[in-house]
Formats: sequence, C-alpha cells, structure tokens
Amino acid sequence: MTNEQKNKDLQATLKSGDTEEWIDLLFYRPIGYKWALLFQRMGISPNAVTIASIFLGIGAGCLFYFNDLLLNMAGMCLLIWANMYDSADGQLARMTGQKSELGRILDGLCGDIWFFTIYAAICLRLQSEWGFSIWILAAVTGFFHSKQAAMADYYRNIHLFFLKGKNGSELDNSAQQEALFHSLSWSKDGLFKLFIWFYARYTRSQESLSPAFQRFSKLLKVKYGDSVPQNIRDLFRKDSLPLMKYTNILSFNTRVIVLFLSLLFNLPWLYFVFELTILNGLLIYMIFKHESLCKQLSRYIENK
Repeated sequence: MTNEQKNKDLQATLKSGDTEEWIDLLFYRPIGYKWALLFQRMGISPNAVTIASIFLGIGAGCLFYFNDLLLNMAGMCLLIWANMYDSADGQLARMTGQKSELGRILDGLCGDIWFFTIYAAICLRLQSEWGFSIWILAAVTGFFHSKQAAMADYYRNIHLFFLKGKNGSELDNSAQQEALFHSLSWSKDGLFKLFIWFYARYTRSQESLSPAFQRFSKLLKVKYGDSVPQNIRDLFRKDSLPLMKYTNILSFNTRVIVLFLSLLFNLPWLYFVFELTILNGLLIYMIFKHESLCKQLSRYIENK
C-alpha cells in the first residue's frame, strides 16, 4: 500500500479537519489508526477498546496519588496510552461501521471516569496538608469540568451537523433520549436503560446552556424541515469554525499538559485552579459567542 493510500485511509477515520486538534492530527490519530487496524484484524469491537481505555485511565489516576515523580510519570504514560485507545475506538467504529448509541455513551463516560479517579487521587495525596477543603475544591472543579467537557462536545457535534449533515454528526437531543429510555424494558435492557437515563440528563444539561441554539434549531425545523439550505450551513460553519479551537482546549490535550506540569512541580492543586479560572473563562466566552451566532442567524432566517 502506498503512503498516499495509507494517508487517505487514515483521513477516512477522522471526524473532520475542522474539529481535529493539531496534537491529535500529529500524534493520537496516526497511532490510534494503527491500533484500530490491529483491533480490526483481531476482531475486537470498538466498545471493548473503550472499556480497555477506561481501565488504563483508572490505573493512571491511581499512580497520581503517590508523591513520587517516577510513578507519576508512569501514570502520565498510562493516561497517554488510554487516550490512544480512546482515539482508536472511534476510528475503529468508523472503519467498520460499528457505531452504536452505547458506544457513544461509553466514549463520553470514559473521560469522566479517568478524571474522577485523578481527582480522587489528588485529594487523597493532599488531604494530610489541606484537610477536607481539598475535597470541596475538587468537587467544585469537577462540576465545572463536566460543563466544560459537555459543551465542548456539544459544539463540536453541532458544527459537524452543519458541515456533514446528520450522518456525520453525533448530535443528540434529550427528547429523543427520553423517548428511547421509555421504550426500553428494565428486565431486558436494564444496564442500557440506565445508561440512557444518565445520557438523557447529560444532553438536557447541554441544551440548558444553549437556549439560543435550541430556538435556532426549532426555527430551522419549522422553516426547512430536515433539509437545511447549503448557504445557511456555510454561514454557520464560517462563524462556528473559530470556536473549534476552544472546544479542543476544553477537551483533553491542554488540560492534561497542565495536569502533567502540576505533578512535575509537585503542585497538583494548581490543576484545579487552572480549570476554575482559565478553562471556565474560555467556557463562558465560547457560550457567549455561540449563542450570539445563533441569534444572528435566527434573525437572518426570520427576515428572509
């Protein structure tokens, strides 16, 4: 196989050039693709890869408990490995067509479990010095972390919807998820039904922070049905594209670089401060810009 063909096959496993971060394009996606090829040959499902990444991330978090730089560095390597698998599971799903609602939920849950473990490890590490206050700081930080990650994911999928249409996006809404929840049986689909219950509330929290987009989405539905005109798609993409760099900062790579630096200098509490200040500031700015875009396009459509 030529290098050109290999690159073409790799590109086919990416969501889009608009939403990929440069670190992912240079490192995680090429390596994730190689893992995905191996898993495909071995007959391993994307969900199994996601579950493996969860355990790797838990292992990484546990190693951050120790005030030992070598163990912390081992934890960093495990967390990078976990993220390689987190990249590989989506690439494998796109290669094999094994996309599923459960896979989407597991993929979102994956990072939450990693960081829950990391937060707990840091709190236990600092408890003798900080007392109960470190747990309060971590709880507040964790709350805002969940909002940051949720809105970054939401805005990326909205962008993908306008770029590639429904089939190229994983944009969901709480009404659909709640309908799915009520259609499932506790006796036959108990675990999946529980996942959907949590996922419906997750999507509802995304919708609660994007009221202008919800109105814009309803307006599009009333005016155009399921066929949004290309000029509207292009207008949305043009102003949404600059926000994609912020969604990437609020996702994995930037926060993990700061986490690693805080551990390197033995100041793990600094990571919490970074999330509460810098990342929350970016979240507020991103929400403001996205809501302004939706209001502007709503007025444009209403006046046509």
